[in-house]
Amino acid sequence: MTATSETLPPPAPAPPRPGRRRGVGSAVLICLTASWALYSLLNLALGGRWWLWLVPDLVPPLCFVAVPLVLLAFGLRAGPRRVRRPLVAVLVLLLLSGLTRAGVNWAALTPGGRPGPAPADALTVVAWNTKYWDTADDPEAFYRYLKAERADVYLLQEYLAWVDGRPAPIDELDRVRAEFPGYHVAVLGEQVTLSRFPVVARPPVGPGRDIRPGTPWRETFERGKVLRTDVSVRGRVVSFYNVHVPVQLDIERGVLSGGFYDEIRTRDAERRAHYAALLRDVTDNPHPVFVAGDFNTTPAMRDLDPLRDTLHDALPASATVLPLTWNSEGLELWRLDWAFTDDALRVHRYDFVDPRGLSDHKAQRLVVSLAR
Repeated sequence: MTATSETLPPPAPAPPRPGRRRGVGSAVLICLTASWALYSLLNLALGGRWWLWLVPDLVPPLCFVAVPLVLLAFGLRAGPRRVRRPLVAVLVLLLLSGLTRAGVNWAALTPGGRPGPAPADALTVVAWNTKYWDTADDPEAFYRYLKAERADVYLLQEYLAWVDGRPAPIDELDRVRAEFPGYHVAVLGEQVTLSRFPVVARPPVGPGRDIRPGTPWRETFERGKVLRTDVSVRGRVVSFYNVHVPVQLDIERGVLSGGFYDEIRTRDAERRAHYAALLRDVTDNPHPVFVAGDFNTTPAMRDLDPLRDTLHDALPASATVLPLTWNSEGLELWRLDWAFTDDALRVHRYDFVDPRGLSDHKAQRLVVSLAR
């Protein structure tokens, strides 16, 4: 009888201890919290001050609430108390600091936070980035959409075509006047302002002061980003500012190309010049002031701070809790379109209107009245 031996399988590795898993999870959570805290601090320190920060500034503002909330949900179950307590405290601070940068309309959540009804003589104002006017859409649908708003004043941007990756002028003023009989029309480069009331003056603003009757359209397009029209409204002059601040970057350029960053630096300088000029003009303006358009600036960016400190954001008059006005390839995560007034105007209603596929921007519709 022959003896045989059997090879026994190696013992199974011991399962990781729960404490070790919690330790790894806590370390990951601490790293994520530290990373978000660093970004938030840099956003406060560099936003609106350093040209290159225009790229990180593209993070959707809602992240300033969503990221701390998600991390907080995990943080409440993280590791031992000595880790959990300081981690939760930091996340609560990050959440509180992000509330003003997320773009939430707190007035819509507050009982009695919205203004009273508009008087009979209130004005309806519509501001809209049309995305190349009607050149990429059905012209009939485009004009039907505009006329359906029945606005007293229209502040429209991108009165142009996009040809071979570059803006190009169009000539549709005859069609505009035919579609809006009786309206007064003012044009500056890509901006068009239509008013039922007489336009009594068109003072140039900032870089637009260098525009002359013979200035080429391309130069007018680059310099004329603020179209101011002084309108006589029932015996009082109101200044309407039609604004389109240049976009931060050129998406046609590769991120690894030197030209990409040169373009950001150039556009940052242009944006600063237009913002500074607009702020000076509204500060020195003795008339009631209404400012609206596409600012290519989110609630989390510091670029708008001086203007927000000087004028009133119209947002409290809206019932929209989280206004998102720009749609990028199906992602609607940013508010780039704004409306402001001074103390001489009251905003009774503020709506964001679906563009029905005619633009990647929602239209802004406001009902305003002169303060008594």
